[in-house]
Amino acid sequence: MVAWLFALLALLASSLYLPVHSNVQALVGNALGHSPHQHTSRILLLTAHPDDECFFFAPTILALQQDTSNPELFSLCLSIGNADGLGELRKAELHRSLDVMGIGHNKRWVVDHPMLQDNMTANWDASVIAQVVAPYVVDNHITTILTFDKQGISSHPNHYSLHYGAYQLINSMSLKASTPSSIPRVFSLVTVPVFPKYVGIVSALLARLDILLARALVSFASSNLPPSLPVFTSGFKEYVTAARAIRQHDSQLVWFRYLYMAFSRYMWVNEWMEVEPNVM
Repeated sequence: MVAWLFALLALLASSLYLPVHSNVQALVGNALGHSPHQHTSRILLLTAHPDDECFFFAPTILALQQDTSNPELFSLCLSIGNADGLGELRKAELHRSLDVMGIGHNKRWVVDHPMLQDNMTANWDASVIAQVVAPYVVDNHITTILTFDKQGISSHPNHYSLHYGAYQLINSMSLKASTPSSIPRVFSLVTVPVFPKYVGIVSALLARLDILLARALVSFASSNLPPSLPVFTSGFKEYVTAARAIRQHDSQLVWFRYLYMAFSRYMWVNEWMEVEPNVM
């Protein structure tokens, strides 16, 4: 019995050793058309606070760093996280975290705007978000924006405000664009229900199983299937890197953050939905 248990644990460990992804091309495959000389996707991670980048988005960022298409990754954080008066410290922590995650110093920015302050009870104005983000998107020829969905993963109003701000941005850009391909695509990180959100490694195993089953269906199905969601699942190496990035945020490491690292699905799995212009 003990031998069977060890064999099962070994099988589970081996299945989690390497990362597994699905439909990555949906995020990185739309660079052409933004510039006559641009052949590389330029992907902007849009976050609300220092530590969002590693608590929620690490599986995607670390996977894209290894993608063979070599997309360029950028980070824009719309506040310094000054709710407790620790803004300057948290900004420094963010830079250390991004160092761990591999986003270059010249490709990251932190905004401290009076109408975009860290606040657990405040919705940020979508038009202000769109106005602040637009120059970074245009000046850096961003092809894809990654941000939160309408539920913001943790229901933080600053988080889900970014969804509406990004939506307003691409709508306003679509009114001025000469071609649709010059508008960045926006993808939102899917919020899952509470139970699967906090079963950590089990979520990683189930996500891998889903990806493998989807691949099998594509291989054997006689009819065309709709494209699958972009999904990124980390391996052990990526999980450890995400944990190292989180450890850079010393000011935020209260006891329940360690529980988060142990049990959160978002340490292992990211699923993405595209936000279409004029669709809400």
